[in-house]
Amino acid sequence: MRSEPPRITEPQIAAVPDPAAEQAAREVMMGLYARATRAELQAAVERFQPLPQLKRLRPAEAGLIMVQGRTGGDGAPFNLGEATVTRAAVQLAGGATGVSYLLGRDPAKAEAAAILDALWQDAALRLAVTDALTPVRRRLAVEAARAAEETEATKVNFFTMARGED
Repeated sequence: MRSEPPRITEPQIAAVPDPAAEQAAREVMMGLYARATRAELQAAVERFQPLPQLKRLRPAEAGLIMVQGRTGGDGAPFNLGEATVTRAAVQLAGGATGVSYLLGRDPAKAEAAAILDALWQDAALRLAVTDALTPVRRRLAVEAARAAEETEATKVNFFTMARGED
């Protein structure tokens, strides 16, 4: 039986106790980078100016990946189609390597995400990077609440419906 990595919630991101928890926290942050807009990521990077010496290991480039699906969620995988992604990798002077893979064609967004990923790996900057993405978290929370309200409006409660013979 495969053990699952520990679940990390937003407040726990800054203080990660072990490598598995750190990996889970980094995945949460990468999810934030992917859902952020280019302007939000670039504003977050601007907070760290001047940046440490930066080496572009993989300049931002767009390409295609094959997206797989499964019939019924547990059947045999099949190729659903292709999706455009942009990837980038940077290395800071301290040795931290940041990577990003984002849906769509946006080299500036991919590079900003990779820079933030590298900065986040520095324990001294982790909390600052997390704080820099607070506007993204707020926007996503508002969008989730709006979607929940719209979904709730379509909910039918069958236990409160009156029967025709009563």
